[in-house]
Amino acid sequence: MLTRLSRPAALILCALPVIALLAVAVFAPLPFSVAQPGPTTNVLGKDDGKPVIKITGAPTRKPSGALRAVTIVATGPEATVRLGDVLDGWFADNRAIMPRDSVYPEGDSTKEIEQHNKREMKGSQDAATEAALNYLEAEGTTTSNIKVRLQLGDVGGPSAGLLFSLGIIDLLDGDGSGADLTGGKSIAGTGTIDGDGKVGAVGGVSLKVQAADRDGATVFLVPKAECGDAKASAPDSMRLIPVSTLKGTVAALTDLRKGSGSVPSC
Repeated sequence: MLTRLSRPAALILCALPVIALLAVAVFAPLPFSVAQPGPTTNVLGKDDGKPVIKITGAPTRKPSGALRAVTIVATGPEATVRLGDVLDGWFADNRAIMPRDSVYPEGDSTKEIEQHNKREMKGSQDAATEAALNYLEAEGTTTSNIKVRLQLGDVGGPSAGLLFSLGIIDLLDGDGSGADLTGGKSIAGTGTIDGDGKVGAVGGVSLKVQAADRDGATVFLVPKAECGDAKASAPDSMRLIPVSTLKGTVAALTDLRKGSGSVPSC
């Protein structure tokens, strides 16, 4: 014999599966990482007491100003991110929610990910050195005896490539006429680079702009394709310069210092 439920009891019974699903959604781990602005490092200076760029085989300059490589930090591959974390990140200006497999290769252990990032950084450093020396050769500088060693702590990935190349050029040649490439300013930026000097896009630009502003940069070099992301979080006081090649970047910085020419802007 069937017992007819009262209307309130029936509603409660129907709501139980929904409540259970909501509970699972709130407490279950989700496949996301939460990212935020990370530290910046002046590649013309030192990191952990050692020069970020060490050059032998040629005299080097002592430039003023700064070339700041910027980073983001994200929750680790084994961190638990829940619905509350995702909602908080979506509504926060200084955080971003990113699919975990876009930050870390899916299925890799923490150790494998660290090794992968180190390999990417090593490849980026080699390409940055090659691009800088190729540029200097084209400008008439003899580079056959020059050796470059780059080190930047535990930072991984290829996004500091452009700043490494600019740092090498500033330490060896400045803007080519005896002046600093930075013009004494604190300049930050991001972008991959290949041996031919082509600048490539990176992720997390809006967060990197915030890191640069926090640490006193007044100019930000951004891969041209990511101008929109940079503008979304840049203060009015920060100048955004879109770049696509190493040669074009050096020319833009030189024109900026001299106050001449047409410096591109996002």
